[in-house]
Amino acid sequence: MTTALAQPAVKLIVQRQFYTFASPPNPMPLDSGASLGPITLAYETLGTLNSEASNAVLILHAFSGDSHVAGYLSESDTRPGWWDTMVGPGKAIDTNIYFVICINILGSCAGSTGPASINPATGDFYALSFPMVTIGDMVRAQKHLIDHLGIKKLMALIGGSVGGMQVLQWCVAYPEMVRSAIPLATTGRHSPQAIAFNEVARQAIMADPEWNMGDYYNGPGPTHGLAVARMIGHVTYLSDESMREKFGRRLHRSSLSFNFSGDFEVESYLHHQGKKFVDRFDANSLLYITKAADYFDLVREGGNLLINPALAGVSFLVISFSSDWLYPTYQSRDIVSALKKNGSDVSFCEIEAQWGHDAFLLPNERLHGLISGFLERIHHEYCV
Repeated sequence: MTTALAQPAVKLIVQRQFYTFASPPNPMPLDSGASLGPITLAYETLGTLNSEASNAVLILHAFSGDSHVAGYLSESDTRPGWWDTMVGPGKAIDTNIYFVICINILGSCAGSTGPASINPATGDFYALSFPMVTIGDMVRAQKHLIDHLGIKKLMALIGGSVGGMQVLQWCVAYPEMVRSAIPLATTGRHSPQAIAFNEVARQAIMADPEWNMGDYYNGPGPTHGLAVARMIGHVTYLSDESMREKFGRRLHRSSLSFNFSGDFEVESYLHHQGKKFVDRFDANSLLYITKAADYFDLVREGGNLLINPALAGVSFLVISFSSDWLYPTYQSRDIVSALKKNGSDVSFCEIEAQWGHDAFLLPNERLHGLISGFLERIHHEYCV
């Protein structure tokens, strides 16, 4: 039995790697009808792939995440990966046992090809000439890398939020390559409310004069619009209860200013989150990735794509969080209901957590125990 919150005795150093494929004259076709190539994907791995290549766990990140899921990029690095509490030696996703892969998604700005990349055909930034991509395109690109690594079947897929969408898309597109899947805090399709919040965020960027129709890479860029977009998004990741507990109506100064500089701690917090985001993320990538999330829809006129006999052999652990109002629990229950029609092995848990949508990223003994136990069972059945 793994110890969910055990810490490694030494600093775990990981290396960012890159894989390039789909070079002309063989670009990768996209769902829009366009094609793209060459494509570079940034990825990181932890642990060792066994001789049968059967212990691979693919972790899919949320919209603003990257391939750096755990460990440190150097001895001097002070910031661990975004899910370091969950992934590593002796942790819930135990890299002493599993070969963990995390890939930066297509369209992002953390090493993979996206609008901030150089278009080799022109020698200039893609900007808005970058084609629109979907969750399906992101998964199609990931499959190229998984094939390159010599993995025929993934022991497990794990992802939260937009990462959970990728988990579901993998299952729909390549069920023969999936042994088990853990979609966290996610949905099979965006609600009108989720689409609305994304559109407001996009408009905040596009209304910034420095956005310049996406052609801003040689200038200051839409820093204000991007910061506001992040502030809008960040509100959806929290909950009323968490904000009341963390901030209340406390002031971040000694008295009211009687101007618009921001008096409350919650205002100061959002400004800080916006500024941090501007320092690490590309505005055009936000436009493309949020649009891809809005387009994602497994419940189409032809029926629910999760109702598929090919998924009967995939084991699922579906997890939601009680205070998540971005992707509320009823959306996870809809996923479970569809999967059960296949006769799939499906477990479901709603975790009581006050921190809203972001709860899947935070240390939680219940979450650690569920994931650890599920993976141990799949490993025993599939690999041992």
